[in-house]
Amino acid sequence: MGPMASGSPIDPLVDRVERLLVRYEELQRTNTLLAEQVELLTQERDSLKSRLSAARARVDALLERLPDLNTPA
Repeated sequence: MGPMASGSPIDPLVDRVERLLVRYEELQRTNTLLAEQVELLTQERDSLKSRLSAARARVDALLERLPDLNTPA
């Protein structure tokens, strides 16, 4: 048996680097999923803002059609 058979002092470092790479890949996947959620929520927010604006315009139009209570009929 040669000196490598007893285990190299670099082995723990190799193990740690491999664990870090696995964790890095997990974090990349998580980041991708979070970015997708942000995109969906941004689209939903923009849609809701548009609907709110349209609803406000309809309310304003209806208010314009109401008779002015300060003028005699």
